[in-house]
Amino acid sequence: DLQLPGMLNATIKACPVFTGKLASFDDTEVRKMPGVRAVVAVEDNAVAVVADTWWQAKTALDALPVTWDRGENVQVSSDSISAMLDEGLDAEEAFIGNEAGDPTSALAAAATTVEAVYGYPYQNHAPMEPMNATALWTPERCEVWCPTQNGEAALEATAEAAGLPASRCDVYKIHLGGGFGRRGAFHDFVKQAVAIAKQMPGTPVKLLWTREEDMQHGHYHPITKAKLTGGLDSDGDLTALHMRLSGQSILASVNPNWMQNGVDMFVFQGLMPDGDHAISYSIPNLLVDHAMRNPPVPPGFWRGVNVNQNAVYMECFMDELAHAAGADPLDFRRKLMADHPKSLAVLNAVAEKAGWGTPAPEGVHRGLAVCKAFASHVAACAEVSVSKTGKLRIHRIVAATDPGYAVNPQQIEAQVEGSFVFGLSALLYGECTIREGGVEQTNFSNYPTMLIDEMPEVEVIIMPSGGFWGGIGEPTIAVAAPAVLNAIFAATGKRIRRIPLKHSDLTPV
Repeated sequence: DLQLPGMLNATIKACPVFTGKLASFDDTEVRKMPGVRAVVAVEDNAVAVVADTWWQAKTALDALPVTWDRGENVQVSSDSISAMLDEGLDAEEAFIGNEAGDPTSALAAAATTVEAVYGYPYQNHAPMEPMNATALWTPERCEVWCPTQNGEAALEATAEAAGLPASRCDVYKIHLGGGFGRRGAFHDFVKQAVAIAKQMPGTPVKLLWTREEDMQHGHYHPITKAKLTGGLDSDGDLTALHMRLSGQSILASVNPNWMQNGVDMFVFQGLMPDGDHAISYSIPNLLVDHAMRNPPVPPGFWRGVNVNQNAVYMECFMDELAHAAGADPLDFRRKLMADHPKSLAVLNAVAEKAGWGTPAPEGVHRGLAVCKAFASHVAACAEVSVSKTGKLRIHRIVAATDPGYAVNPQQIEAQVEGSFVFGLSALLYGECTIREGGVEQTNFSNYPTMLIDEMPEVEVIIMPSGGFWGGIGEPTIAVAAPAVLNAIFAATGKRIRRIPLKHSDLTPV
């Protein structure tokens, strides 16, 4: 909504293939179109049109003949990426994130062995406000107005693109229409706005991406797969677990300096031996490792980051192990959580409030999930029904969180509810697929979010135990999906190991 005196409007189109380049464009006819002021190359991979109004700029850009140098990544597809990850599931070398005992020997000696492979796709942040920034450049100074989650990073991007010291640049943070991590570490849109304004000195230029540009040039929730192998003894107790993660490292792409001897420990969120992202179970023989496989699709921090897929992998597999042991999923978890009293407390709280162990309404089935992330202990119990034709209805989710301290309980409730909108949308629909080196999805027509009538009732239990400060909006997102998936199994007898659910036939067996 920002308006400045004399401001022009721009929109941009980057090469549809990741790491592809701009080869050429012919602006002979486009420059004659109404309102068009300039057609400019941006960096080495994009072209932008500047006009009096944004719609004039978009109309002209749509008509602009462009030739792309698509490069070698044009061969990359969802199938080739899937094959890369499959190879990692059985690779000999992997980075270790958590290890205890002798899982190899314990698995070999187990009375019962359970194995499953899960997968989690690329997902876009898809905020309602597409990427945008307004820039005013002169040889002496550069000013930028932008919605950002990280003003310092926006300033760094401004100075770099402007070719000026940071002391001669100003960034004005304005209200943003959704970020979820997209507007945190990544300010490509700021660099583009400055690059365009630099070619029109003294004139403020507002760059606004189309929804299609926003969908196809993001920094996506990383794609991963997991192969889990668990061993049960003759009493049905879990004696060993090996979880092999295969997939992308965000830090390897975004900030390699944060890695530890080549290891991205952030990959192991919710699975670490201790700390803010510790595993919620004590398993005598445990190995959690990561075969790093980095396709050319840029990964990014997406609300909840790696705990999203890790909670699905761990919590759904815990249900599989409980089923193989002939045990109640709550009782099975409790046996493994004696040394994790805070996590056990939130799990017990949701089970009690949801009525676990008592009859649910006719046709309604329940599922559980628990995890620790961003220092907070969170749990959920979902209630769902599935019709004879496979139509899913999520009726209710009871959620408990122990963030240490609760300063504003109403805000905590809002964060939990909002995170479930995000997490359940991802579970139901969220998937970016790759074809010829680029994202296939273009808009909300083929990357939908959940609708109001799909949203379950959410009951939030806030139970601060003190002594630490934990997060709210990111850890809670992770337990919604596995709780629903476990409830779906209770309702249908089907294990869904691939997200999103839009691919799955939920007709009860």
